[in-house]
Amino acid sequence: MPSALTLAYSTAGDAANSLLFGWDIADLQRWALIYLGASSLAFVLVWVVGYLRRSG
Repeated sequence: MPSALTLAYSTAGDAANSLLFGWDIADLQRWALIYLGASSLAFVLVWVVGYLRRSG
């Protein structure tokens, strides 16, 4: 079962040494937040457009 424990990190610094393509942990976190923000905005936009089409 030790192989399953290698996927768990206690801090972001623990994962920094095993990132693919030589990425920096700060860049990965920044782009993850940008992606989550953009996808949340798109989700809300779809709901607003649907509401406006239905009520119009």
